[in-house]
Amino acid sequence: MDQLTTTMITERITASIEVKKQMLTSEKLLATIEAVQGCVSKAFRKGGKVLFCGNGGSAADAQHLAAEFSGRFYKNRPPLYAEALHCNTSYLTAVANDFSFADVYARMVEAMGRPGDILIALSTSGNSENVLRAIVQAKKKEMITVGLTGESGGRMKDLCHYLIDVPSGDTPRIQEAHIMTGHIICEQVETDLF
Repeated sequence: MDQLTTTMITERITASIEVKKQMLTSEKLLATIEAVQGCVSKAFRKGGKVLFCGNGGSAADAQHLAAEFSGRFYKNRPPLYAEALHCNTSYLTAVANDFSFADVYARMVEAMGRPGDILIALSTSGNSENVLRAIVQAKKKEMITVGLTGESGGRMKDLCHYLIDVPSGDTPRIQEAHIMTGHIICEQVETDLF
């Protein structure tokens, strides 16, 4: 392996570690993660659900985290009702075509959301229009809204009940921290409920 490649690899690993170190020193961020875990546990205890939405890599993370709840994480236990809103491609393409791509998540939240359910919205910029509209709809449905963003929080910071704003402006580092945070929440919920 050449020196340039080795340098790039070590720089990326170091950058990822640095973001996580900053998260460790933010009492506000740690308290928010703990509060979100409590809300998710409460929703599941009451027979509620957790809906996820995001675009691109954030959609992949949303689907991954929904599967951790509805499948299993560490424990063999009953499934928990969690769903990533982009997985029904017939619905997604029909609504995008007949209405607008900006409405794809909001319409699903309108159909599925109930008071006390949770919407976990992922957007590294915090400005994805379809995610923002989903949050607005979730609040109309009296759902708890959780935003996972980068350091600016974007427009989501003023819309969400809880904002987990990863201290970075670098999309890959933000997404790495989002999946770590989601795994922490999954583990704590599983421990709490089972």
